[in-house]
Amino acid sequence: MTNIRTMYERVCRRVRVAAYWTTRTARLMVGVPEYETYVHRRRINHPGEPVMSYQEFFKERQDVRYTITKGRFKGCC
Repeated sequence: MTNIRTMYERVCRRVRVAAYWTTRTARLMVGVPEYETYVHRRRINHPGEPVMSYQEFFKERQDVRYTITKGRFKGCC
């Protein structure tokens, strides 16, 4: 019984890891940056300075990517 439980836990862990990496890859493919990476780098490179919330971070990244400047769409392409 213990072997079955151990095998089940290993499979569940592998599924979680696969889901994490699939989600991360998909986000990067469509241009959504990683919030965790931002927080990590912000704390290392700018200690003591405030870190944006996820909502602020997402809005700022979307504004930078899809800004209309001088009557022209400034997109990723």
